[in-house]
Amino acid sequence: MSQVVFSSLTYTYPNADVPALREVSLAFESGSFVLVIGESGSGKSTLLRCLNGLVPHFTGGVLTGSVRVDGLNPIVAGPSMMARHVGMVFQDPESQFVLDRVEDEIAFALENAAVPRAEMQARVDETLRRMAIEPLRYRNISNLSGGEQQRVAIAAALALRPRILVLDEPTSQLDPQAADEVMEALSMLNRDFGLTIVLAEHRIERVLQWAHRVILVRSGQIQAGNAEEVLRHAELVPPVVALARRYQIEPLTLTVEQARTAFNSGFHVDTRKAPSQPVTRQTAQPVLSITGLAAQYAGRQVLTDVHLDVFPGEVVALMGSNGAGKSTLLKCVVGLQKTTAGRITVNGQAVAGRDTWDICKEAAYLPQNPNALLFADTVAAELAITLANHGMAGSKDIGLLLHRLGLSRYAQSYPRDLSVGERERVAIGAVTVTEPKLVLLDEPTRGLDYAAKRALATLLQQWKAAGIGILLVTHDVEFVAECADRVVMLADGRVSAAGPTWQVLRGADIFEPQMVQLFPETGWLTVDDVAGYFEAESNHA
Repeated sequence: MSQVVFSSLTYTYPNADVPALREVSLAFESGSFVLVIGESGSGKSTLLRCLNGLVPHFTGGVLTGSVRVDGLNPIVAGPSMMARHVGMVFQDPESQFVLDRVEDEIAFALENAAVPRAEMQARVDETLRRMAIEPLRYRNISNLSGGEQQRVAIAAALALRPRILVLDEPTSQLDPQAADEVMEALSMLNRDFGLTIVLAEHRIERVLQWAHRVILVRSGQIQAGNAEEVLRHAELVPPVVALARRYQIEPLTLTVEQARTAFNSGFHVDTRKAPSQPVTRQTAQPVLSITGLAAQYAGRQVLTDVHLDVFPGEVVALMGSNGAGKSTLLKCVVGLQKTTAGRITVNGQAVAGRDTWDICKEAAYLPQNPNALLFADTVAAELAITLANHGMAGSKDIGLLLHRLGLSRYAQSYPRDLSVGERERVAIGAVTVTEPKLVLLDEPTRGLDYAAKRALATLLQQWKAAGIGILLVTHDVEFVAECADRVVMLADGRVSAAGPTWQVLRGADIFEPQMVQLFPETGWLTVDDVAGYFEAESNHA
């Protein structure tokens, strides 16, 4: 008997013109590991929320057809009953926390369920250990990095020992090593304890190897099968899959290991002919200059003697493990975090002693949580308010920017009704509509699918061409490979490596893009880099 069964389920949100899900029929067994993929706004999160009754109990709307989970009808049982069967981790982990301290948050659901204290303590200990967050036990959640918060949210969902764990973008804020640790933990729970995992993710390359089954959601309709069947025709695929499809590799390679075997046997690469990547020399004055920066956060030293420059017309990626100090550095630049030493200048002017609103006239800042910037009733109004606040009302073409961000059809929509990826793009528009000379982006690809990331990459190129300097904090190595001119790596609050992207990522171990892992001696970063070599060799043959 299947553990989860959807039968001709159609769901439409209140006031929506078209259904978010259309005639969904699928089933999967207990102990499955299911990966749900699709474009931003395609219906992935809606599908997940049907499993525990949040749709339609929390959202309202019209639902026809049926869904059964562990023999229960979530529509009848409701979210409170379904929580004992289905653990849920949302895209915004900070939105589901109730208490301040990590240990208390994990114990909260157990206390509500009247679990005896001795058993409750044992479950908390076990959950902390399995998620490898024991050092965070007594920490205040508000002082954790975004990635650390995400791992705490997963731990809190596991505490009740549900039979199904549903996760929406669980690796979106994690560095590659932390993402691997989380996925290994989920795999262990699935393999050793028979826990069913249902996981929606845009960074497919991070999770594909663990999935037993893949569900592709397109405009509310689904295609289900094994990974090779679904990804063979999917629009959005990881680099190694895109490379295999480009060169008609059979069977379709899904991981770097599979691709390495296929290319070693069927393709010859003469590394002596591999084109070298250019090294640019900067002659202009930096739009951002950081010298000897030191800062503390929550009583801990998080930045020590950091030196960093960003020049006009370049993208610099600031990378490093969760908690390395990346977000703190951005906050120091715009005056949201006090510094203990060093000097920061934007457009040649020191930021010390200036108000944040004054600094942000010249430095657009997008924080990790885009909700913090969304206040207006419509998407277009968000951008208009920014212009008005800077005394620039009516001076910019809001419609053009919305078009570049793929948001034209949402111009009159309420921003907080959009998906996380769509809200991210609205926030990007809100902070950059003034066309500042410096743009600071903290995890801008969080919640973005491959198509949305390509659109963001195009926007970054347009900003570069306009002479804007961009400092990008991210764990998304494939996006960095595509967009960044230079990489600065932070470790324990210090700069551990800096230089051209191809040079730094080639020796960055866990931060290596798939093409670097596949062709480590070449300096290639993207599928286009690889294809350029093979096409040139073919023309010379």
